Formats: sequence, C-alpha cells, structure tokens
Amino acid sequence: MYHNKVEICGVNTAKLKTLTAEEMRTLLERSKAGDTEARQTLIDGNLRLVLSIIQRFTGRRENMDDLFQVGCIGLIKAVDNFNIDMDVKFSTYAVPMIIGEVRRYLRDNNTIRVSRSVRDLAYRALQMREQLTKERGSEPTVDEIAEKLGEKKESVVRAMEAIVEPISLYEPVYSDSGDSIYVMDQLSDDRNTDEAWLEDIALREAMKRLGERERKIINLRFYRGKTQMEIAEEIGISQAQVSRLEKGALARIKKQI
Repeated sequence: MYHNKVEICGVNTAKLKTLTAEEMRTLLERSKAGDTEARQTLIDGNLRLVLSIIQRFTGRRENMDDLFQVGCIGLIKAVDNFNIDMDVKFSTYAVPMIIGEVRRYLRDNNTIRVSRSVRDLAYRALQMREQLTKERGSEPTVDEIAEKLGEKKESVVRAMEAIVEPISLYEPVYSDSGDSIYVMDQLSDDRNTDEAWLEDIALREAMKRLGERERKIINLRFYRGKTQMEIAEEIGISQAQVSRLEKGALARIKKQI
C-alpha cells in the first residue's frame, strides 16, 4: 500500500526531521530576513506535515510521489508567504495551502474531463460573480451573471457544476480516535431491513429539528435532485449561503442519527 511506503521522491520518510516551536520561530524570522539556509531547513523540517496531508488522498489511487511533490509546492508557498507577526501557528496556515495545492492538481488531472469551453465559461462566470459582488456589495443571481456574459442561464449553471470536484468514496466523513468512517462505508444495497426502517425514523426526527430553510434546502438537494445554484435561485439567497446551510444541516443530522 502507498501509505506504508518508506521512500517518496528519494526522501526517507522514516527519518524526516521535526522542529520545536522555538526552532520554527527562529527559522521563520531568519527566512523572512533572506536567510536561504534557514528557509531550506524550514522546508525540510515540515515535510512530515506534507506526508500526513497527502495520506488523506491515498484512496484516489494517485501516484504518491507526484502528490508529495505537489504538496511540497504548497509548503514552499506557505513558508514564503507566512506572516510571522500573525498570532497563528505555522501549521495552521500551511495545512490549507498544501491541501489547496493538492486539490488543484487533482482537479486539473481529473479523469472526468471537462471540455475547455465549459471550463472557460465557468471561470468567466466566477470572475463576473466576483466583479458584480464588489460593485453591488451583494452576490448576484445566476440570471444576472448569465445576462452580463451574454449566455443562457442553463449553460452557466452546467458550467459551474462541472468544475465542482467530485467526492471520493474514500473521503472521510467522521473520525474518532484515529478510526475514520468513509463515504463508501455509508453505501449499501440492502433495503427494507429493520435497520433501514429505524434509520428512516431517525432521519425524519432529525429533519424535524432543522430550521425551515435548512429543511427546504435538504429536501430540494437530496430528494428533488436540484443543484445548489438552482436552490439559491428558488429561495433567493446566494449559492455560497446554500452550501454553508447544507453543510451545517448535514452535520447536525449526522450528529443526531
């Protein structure tokens, strides 16, 4: 298995360095002052962080050497851009940078290819949404974005949905004391069992405890198969708000079940 691999990109992972908080602080200060040796020591001393992050993506069957190199790019960006005056641990800043770099790589190398024209339309729509938001102080609707771009609303919605990264079956949905539950663990072909009946009751009870808007979003999203963009149009809020409410509602449902 990949996650048992000792050597990645010529690096012996069993002998990766670790730095103390004091060493990190000193090295960060020296690196910001232009000390290239301190910068390299910082990078070497945080390779274990990169390794721990890329292990989350082993279920995608990607080449771990490639992911490690991509993760190192994110680490280098974090080292070069970290503000030592912020009251934030370096790892807190670096982790999202590394994950973001890996996700971009996975998106761009996805086996599910999105045509160039669709991808271009999606990025133009994102840019237009950002532009209109700055101009108006509020997020525009899909209709407004489509009108500004001179495109059909349906085309814009499809393009936006096309660039959303699919969820892996090996994506962890819950972790406790090192034991993770993955998306694939929640899938089953069994129907009409006692367990399914009880789960259905529990789900209905959990749904009743949601707010009216959250309940409507879950119904539209998972029972009527609508996209977040379509739901945003229907209930009159932004797609980002729909995403946030959906995520919170699902978290509460999982907790109650």
